[in-house]
Amino acid sequence: MHTAAPIGVGIVGLSADGGWGARGHLPALRAVGGYELRALTASTPDSARKAAAAFELPESAAGTDAAALADRDDVDLVVVTVRVPHHRELILPALRAGKTVLSEWPLGNGLAEAEELAGFAAATGVRTAVGLQARSAPVVRYLRDLVADGYVGDVLSTTLVGSGGGWGPEVAERTAYTADRANGATLLTVPFGHTLDALTMVLSGFATLTATTATRRPRVRVSETGARIPMTAEDQIAVTGRLESGAIASLHYRGGSSRGTNLLWEINGTEGDLVLTGDSGHLQFGQVELRGARGDQRELRPLTVPDDYLLPDGIDRLPSLQGPAHVVAHAYHQLRTDLRDGTSVVPDFAHAAAHHRLLDRVVHAARSGEPQ
Repeated sequence: MHTAAPIGVGIVGLSADGGWGARGHLPALRAVGGYELRALTASTPDSARKAAAAFELPESAAGTDAAALADRDDVDLVVVTVRVPHHRELILPALRAGKTVLSEWPLGNGLAEAEELAGFAAATGVRTAVGLQARSAPVVRYLRDLVADGYVGDVLSTTLVGSGGGWGPEVAERTAYTADRANGATLLTVPFGHTLDALTMVLSGFATLTATTATRRPRVRVSETGARIPMTAEDQIAVTGRLESGAIASLHYRGGSSRGTNLLWEINGTEGDLVLTGDSGHLQFGQVELRGARGDQRELRPLTVPDDYLLPDGIDRLPSLQGPAHVVAHAYHQLRTDLRDGTSVVPDFAHAAAHHRLLDRVVHAARSGEPQ
């Protein structure tokens, strides 16, 4: 792709009424630069017209047909930001059109869809990316480098506790679909999945693992109506195992929010300790604090992320990025560099399929009671 000119972007699932495309992707694209929004689709013609007006596009650039968006000559990058059950049907036309595709995570509704999409992309040679943006967060990249540079010495173990926010006693109407495991957007795939990907980047993959999962709240309340609906998605996930590095890992994710700990990730080594904490188990939002101590230091101290990990020109401090869009902006910055230089920093569909396989190991370990 020639990237001297702006990269023309078409977003599938961009609404004027909110949603992740408007809250996460659009602010990030505008902040990073080098991209230009040129087309969008929404669920209905009326919502497409409203989105076109809200985001300053001509009506001709907005519609409901993802295939037509992908066929546009002025669209180089197709970004898919819709609910997981629709990913496959909307990604395939973009791959067939030969356009670079960025899909939100999870890539597919289950392992089979993810492997199909990754295989199709590989067969056609289409460049792809997946929104596992936790690994793009400056603090996570800094944490990885601290470990690699020996800050803690040899890693002995790691412990992670997180809360999903969702999958608790109540659910909003617009996110009620996440209570159904069959829809693919669960505690396991979303907050746990994002954080697990970051953990394996910082440390290593799992050589073996065991898992226990449960749905402790089989019925939850819809906050707007008070209706009670079934929840089949697991709201308790506990995974232990040995990493490929030899370190022991213990992870526990809970549905809802805790009055105590909502994110605590410790890495303990022969020479020191690193601790990452936050108010949300969604590490992909990047709103966390990193502390560490090593050698003779007895107390943990804050570790400030060096400027080398930040975006140029003070972009990180823009008001539009003081939220979840901040980490997405870093992912788009990396993707722009990948497209320009032919590098592969941002995870692609092959990586996404591999991560789906890791989550599938967790599911099989929980069902069988046997190590995977």
